[in-house]
Amino acid sequence: WEEGPLRFVKIQDIDTTRVRKPNFIETFQIEGDWYFAVVDSSKAGSTSLYRWNSNGFYSHQSLHPWHRDTHIDFLEVDGKPRLILSSASQPPVVYQWNRSQRQFAYHSQITDSGDVQMVKHFWVRKVLYLCLTRFIGDSKILRWENQRFVEIQTLPSRGSMAVYPFSVGVRQYLLLGSDYSFSRIYLWDDLTQRFQPFQELNMLAPRGFSLISVDNKDILLAASFKGKTMAYQHLV
Repeated sequence: WEEGPLRFVKIQDIDTTRVRKPNFIETFQIEGDWYFAVVDSSKAGSTSLYRWNSNGFYSHQSLHPWHRDTHIDFLEVDGKPRLILSSASQPPVVYQWNRSQRQFAYHSQITDSGDVQMVKHFWVRKVLYLCLTRFIGDSKILRWENQRFVEIQTLPSRGSMAVYPFSVGVRQYLLLGSDYSFSRIYLWDDLTQRFQPFQELNMLAPRGFSLISVDNKDILLAASFKGKTMAYQHLV
């Protein structure tokens, strides 16, 4: 961003031989340094990590080659930065930051969860949860317990490519997109510690969601692959 012309000015290109088929980008900060990860969905690709160095982003580390990665999520739990990387060819992988080497190292694998399209974490009452979205089958909700993620709930999926956990006031929601049926909003129930069906929305191939506040109104935006972007207002 340049203040003079009041516009964005391109400062660099990312090497196309390193990033073949980008599917998602995650930006985060560790120990004062800015990084971004490019998820590579190519069969011959490797998810790449870049670090900001005063005048540009430079290649820092390659992760998870040859696995057709689909999505990545950065989070900090128990004081340790972690990356959760999903792929079309194997269960999601958890990487943990190694402070001495200043790189991510393989930590564990989330078993019994293959072909995950998107991975998103969220917090409910200071407890960490994870949603794994699958295109066909059951999407899964997991809870962080004893240094690992434990499955607590499944949600039916029909062409689910995107999921979005969000809160409005004290209400915790989860929006699970669908290409083949209505997209579903679930509401967290504190009594059962589970998501309960709340509402269905008619969207065409949703690929991304965002909650914004405008004039004291909570507006949910839903980006579509085949139709128009839709806006929904939260009403109680």
